[in-house]
Amino acid sequence: MKTDIHPDYFETKIRCACGNEAQIHSTVKDMHIDICSNCHPFYTGKQKLIDTAGRIEKFNRKYGKNKTQQSEEPAVPE
Repeated sequence: MKTDIHPDYFETKIRCACGNEAQIHSTVKDMHIDICSNCHPFYTGKQKLIDTAGRIEKFNRKYGKNKTQQSEEPAVPE
């Protein structure tokens, strides 16, 4: 490594709002974050997928074919 061209590299702590701390190496000292893998809903398994106001059904009615239309269409010979 050349001298005087690289940033300083520190052993630092990352602190989450939930109280979790992690030791890492970084060019920034002592980071504070809002959410981490210990409290994020995706990683804790508490994430819920919500179909707000029937968006999927609304899309299918507007653009998609329902099952009765698909079964009534004749097969196209090749």
